[in-house]
Amino acid sequence: MEQPRDVAAALDGVGYLADEGLATAAFLAMRMGRPLFCEGEPGTGKTSLATALAEALGVELIRLQCHEGIDATQALYDWDFPRQLLHLRALEAASPGRLDPDEAEKSLYSRRFLLARPLLRALEEAPCVLLVDEVDRADDEFEAFLLEVLSENAVTIPELGEIRASVAPLVILTSNRTREVHDALKRRCLYHWLEHPDLAREVAILRRRVPGIGERLSTQVASAVRKLRAAELLKPPGVAESIDWARALLALNRTELDAASAAVTLGAVLKYREDADRVVAAGLDALLSS
Repeated sequence: MEQPRDVAAALDGVGYLADEGLATAAFLAMRMGRPLFCEGEPGTGKTSLATALAEALGVELIRLQCHEGIDATQALYDWDFPRQLLHLRALEAASPGRLDPDEAEKSLYSRRFLLARPLLRALEEAPCVLLVDEVDRADDEFEAFLLEVLSENAVTIPELGEIRASVAPLVILTSNRTREVHDALKRRCLYHWLEHPDLAREVAILRRRVPGIGERLSTQVASAVRKLRAAELLKPPGVAESIDWARALLALNRTELDAASAAVTLGAVLKYREDADRVVAAGLDALLSS
């Protein structure tokens, strides 16, 4: 891919419609060998970008889902203790009373007993796309560890030595900005803020992702979802919910979105009772008015 438009075309080919800014950011991440840090509201297509890039490039997607308390053993590697124990018992049974402790320990910490977690897999299996999803859910210590791995594209396992990627993986980090990620990690990355798509782009996404949907219904759904995002909801709907709503309406053989159809399908687009009650109380006709 020689230009950002080539990236946009490749993503379009797998069903992901990227604007010029996002296509340029992805192109630069690949060309410069830098991680791409994607930040934005939930549902703006951050995770889907990594999936689409892997499909467009024809490489594996390796995902590390971050959460509170995640540590190196969950992200990098761990030892398969049950298999190590069985191996040790087999050695003792084969050589009763003659087992060399040093040799036994050395055999226990060989590559066959190593459980590769997402970060180690990405280093060993590159080229690939490594998705570090919702890094804002992790803590400061994990950020520092992640920064070290991404800076070197290598890790050292005391029992085995250094493992270095022959080709750097394409790394996509996402954040919903539930907290601020430290500057040190951001400085290591290229940065892009993802907004919800404008009306025309969301209609185009619906037409691409929901086969059989008409122009009128796709426009009605996209317009209604934009109004929901502007309301004071606990969880404003993202593009994924917009697609789900359109699919739900098609499953009910609806060709347009009216108040009755919206009332019975709100669960496809709103995932909190309080949000649904607020929208219904405000009036579904107001939601659907042009």
